[in-house]
Amino acid sequence: MTIARLSLTDFRNHAAAEMGAGPGLLALHGDNGAGKTNILEAISLLAPGRGLRRAALSDMVRDGATGGFAVFAEVTAGEDLAPVALGTGIEPAHPGRRIVRINGASAAATALGDWLAILWLTPAMDRLFVETAGNRRRFLDRLVLALDPRHAQHGNRYEAALRARGKLLADLASADQQWLTSLEAQLAEHGAAMDAARQATLAALSAELAAQPDAPFARPLLTLVDADGAPRETVWIAGELKALFAARRRIDAAAGRATAGPHRDDLSAVHAASGRSAARCSTGEQKAMLLSLVLAHSDCVARLRGQRPILLLDEVAAHLDPLRRAALYARLAGQGGQAWLTGTEAALFGDMPGPVTRFRIAGGRIAAG
Repeated sequence: MTIARLSLTDFRNHAAAEMGAGPGLLALHGDNGAGKTNILEAISLLAPGRGLRRAALSDMVRDGATGGFAVFAEVTAGEDLAPVALGTGIEPAHPGRRIVRINGASAAATALGDWLAILWLTPAMDRLFVETAGNRRRFLDRLVLALDPRHAQHGNRYEAALRARGKLLADLASADQQWLTSLEAQLAEHGAAMDAARQATLAALSAELAAQPDAPFARPLLTLVDADGAPRETVWIAGELKALFAARRRIDAAAGRATAGPHRDDLSAVHAASGRSAARCSTGEQKAMLLSLVLAHSDCVARLRGQRPILLLDEVAAHLDPLRRAALYARLAGQGGQAWLTGTEAALFGDMPGPVTRFRIAGGRIAAG
């Protein structure tokens, strides 16, 4: 699946933007603040979730616009198949509610995952390995979602049940025990599904990474660990999870949060060549591991799902030396599919192998070249 046409209306600094695209590499260049990352963010909204910035919907509306915003894409899967129309945005009457349409019909945001797998890498993610466990879980769940579109639905229902259980535990003595048990059964069902999908994704991704060379991009060794940093060696069974939540009611009530479960797990990464924890590696090594991971994941999705994800790589080329930059371009071109890259200078993309579609972005305006 590739985006053949992208249309933005009152999105960030783009009042009315139209772009035609095709398979291969798309290079977007322009000054800082021109709106390059905004285009990638718009594309990221064509997948379940809050997009690459995780911003509030109201923040995406163009300054001075009187309505909401709209993102529309025509997606193709080849000459023999009809294109699919994907759209999302908000309307003035409901500024906090996201609207999703697929071929003109209303749909849940989670349904977008059935059509497009999208993965991104942004400068804000460069410190992923030294930031919070929550950020790494969200990154892992994005990897999982590209392989299993149902993962978003399990995650949403798990979070809803977790919030409802937390409200009951705030006054445990008078809590409806039957309702509490029901919520914990929901947590167990969706938590077990989430955990199974995460572990299956890590197993497939680790196998893909093992087949990749250590250079020019550093290869990470990935492990799912619990809140104490201990490796998760078995998949959660729903019955075991249900018993865990029931046994920890008083502990969780005192802590004011659920202290154990899949929502507390973390993604651990180790530099394969040196054996050092990713958090202790240099900034360059961490960036290289992220690139290696994203590229291997693209191959993994293509192999297991039969559909290569769309890659959104924001300002990636500027932080690579010429050798690694050329290796990245060759790898992306060799993979096929569609990859969108941004940079401040057109020269960064001068040696890209074809096919390449080039755009100059300036002040919310988009021009070929």
